[in-house]
Amino acid sequence: MAKIEIYTTYYCPYCDRAKALLKKKGVAFEEYDAPHGSDARRLAIENSGGRTTVPQIFINGKSIGGSDDLVALDRVGKLDALLAG
Repeated sequence: MAKIEIYTTYYCPYCDRAKALLKKKGVAFEEYDAPHGSDARRLAIENSGGRTTVPQIFINGKSIGGSDDLVALDRVGKLDALLAG
């Protein structure tokens, strides 16, 4: 099983959408609260190559982007393979 990390903020519909898809897939993930100015947000920005929006999603340490990117991977049938590992 892949290691999944998601950096989110409070009341973020995109974050909720991404988490809902991951839950639907039945995978465990680590969620980090990453409000503006926080250490978690700075880490997400650094590890994503400069992306400043949330959510930021990482699978096995690789940035896959945000909610739209996660959904796009699922639509083309590539997400399950990434989640497996």
